Amino acid sequence: MKKLVVLTGSGISAESGIPTFRDMRGLWEQYNFVDVASPEAWQNNPELVLRFYNERRKKLLESEPNEGHFGLVELEKYFDVRIITQNVDDLHERAGSKNVLHLHGEIRKSRSTADSNLIYKIEGWELKLGDKCERGSQLRPHVVWFGEAVPEIENASEICRKADLFIVIGTSLNVYPAAGLLDYVPENCPIYLIDPSEICASFGKQVICLKEKATTGVPFLINELKNKYQF
Repeated sequence: MKKLVVLTGSGISAESGIPTFRDMRGLWEQYNFVDVASPEAWQNNPELVLRFYNERRKKLLESEPNEGHFGLVELEKYFDVRIITQNVDDLHERAGSKNVLHLHGEIRKSRSTADSNLIYKIEGWELKLGDKCERGSQLRPHVVWFGEAVPEIENASEICRKADLFIVIGTSLNVYPAAGLLDYVPENCPIYLIDPSEICASFGKQVICLKEKATTGVPFLINELKNKYQF
C-alpha cells in the first residue's frame, strides 16, 4: 500500500463547530494567548487557564466529526494513512482514523506538572485546581503552549519522509515548526492542498490546490485518487 500522509489544521474542525484561533471570529478576539496558552499564564493564573480549556473541552464534547474526517477514514481502504494534526481535538479518532499523531497535544487529556510522562484521560469536560496526579502534583492540560517545545515534531518529520502522497487540509502553514514539515516530503511526492483560501503561492513545492472546505474537498479528492490509481 502507498503511504498517504495527511497534515490537518483547524480548518477541518471548524466545520464541526470548533472555534479557530486565527479566523475573523476566532478565539483570540476573546482571549490574549499570553493569558491562557503559555507557561507564564499557567504560572500567573492557572484558574483562568483551566477555565479556558474547560470551555473548549465542553464545546468539543458537543461537536461531531464531519465529512472531511470521515473521508480520511475511507482512504484507509486504499492507502496506508498517517494523520499528523495540529488540532488538539479528538475528531479524527472519533471518526475512526487509526493512526493519528497530535503535534500540539490532546485537550481531552491532562498531564502531571511534576512528570510529563504521567498522562491521564479527562472524564467529562472539567479539569479543576486540586485535581492531582499520583505523585500529588496539579494536573495541567495535555497541550503544547506557546513557547514550549513540540515533542512529536521528530516523529512527524519521519512520517513525512516516507510519504508517497501528501495532503494538507485546513491549515495556512503559518505556525512553526509544523509548517516546516513540508521540507521533509520527498521531492517526487504529489502534494494536494484542500483549503478555501489563497495560500498556494506560499508553497515552495509543486502543489495541486483544491479551493474547497474539507467537507467538500476531501470527498472530491477521494474520487480523484480512486480514478488515478484505479481503485
